[in-house]
Amino acid sequence: MEALTREHGLGIAIERIKPGKPTQNGRHERMHLTLKRETTRPPGINSLQQQARFDDFVREFNTERPHQALAMKPPAELYRPASRVYQGLPEIDYPMHDRDALVTACGRICMMRKKINISTVMAGQRLGLKEVDDGIWVVTFMAYDLGYIDLEQKTLQPIDNPFGAKVLPMS
Repeated sequence: MEALTREHGLGIAIERIKPGKPTQNGRHERMHLTLKRETTRPPGINSLQQQARFDDFVREFNTERPHQALAMKPPAELYRPASRVYQGLPEIDYPMHDRDALVTACGRICMMRKKINISTVMAGQRLGLKEVDDGIWVVTFMAYDLGYIDLEQKTLQPIDNPFGAKVLPMS
């Protein structure tokens, strides 16, 4: 299969496995199984105790447990902070779109005096908007088409998989 080549603004490419195929990402799935077994059986009495169990797991996983992929060393022995200072995401430009819009803290964009819910996950992000039919606009984040806005209904209709159909088997 072909690797997904589109990247986020930080140069991080998204790699997807086929839906329902956890064996394509076995190491990651195994880590989740271990996390579940060791932190939720039995579960914490309340959310604070549960969070403490997760925090203890992360500390042990990173500082005490040997990892085969790291020559039987825990990650903390090999971790070094990045030498580059994080500068944030670059400004996103949408030259092929009719306009852009900034998503508000409550997850909306304002378009032609209409408030349209996008998602609070996108708060603070700039989206590209391109009219593809009368009153129908495609909504884009970076290189990904997220869905369509119908100005009559004032809703975002998501696209099934905005990251494309390409998948990369992971091992």
